[in-house]
Amino acid sequence: MKIVIGSDHGAVALKDEVKMVLKEFGDIEIKDVGTFGTESVDYPDIAEKVCAEVVSGAADRGIVLCGTGIGISIAANKIDGIRCALCNDVYSARMSRAHNNANVLAMGGRVTGFGPAGEIVRVWVKEEFEGGRHERRVNKIMALEEK
Repeated sequence: MKIVIGSDHGAVALKDEVKMVLKEFGDIEIKDVGTFGTESVDYPDIAEKVCAEVVSGAADRGIVLCGTGIGISIAANKIDGIRCALCNDVYSARMSRAHNNANVLAMGGRVTGFGPAGEIVRVWVKEEFEGGRHERRVNKIMALEEK
């Protein structure tokens, strides 16, 4: 699996921790699109970079991080083909994959601790989409882009 990750300046430390968690999985290839320091950058630009990789098929999934995760998740969800879930707990992460087939995970570097973030990422990476009745709902979500 290929996962692309990016953060703004408010979540660089969390991004580094998440990358360490992803390395626990031997079959995950990680691409980091920045930012790499604490100098201020605009999170919509990072969301666009990550989501372009997912939409093009260059990456299977993406992870976006900003101070709260809110702004970058809103930006990511403006991009056709993206289903970005802001997750602050393991249950939400599991359901975002199982029921919503989320292809991008968002978290906040200033609100999510390293330990909980690691557990969220582990669950989100492992969980598969259940399909079935959820497929119909995901298709309806994606159809909203056409309206």
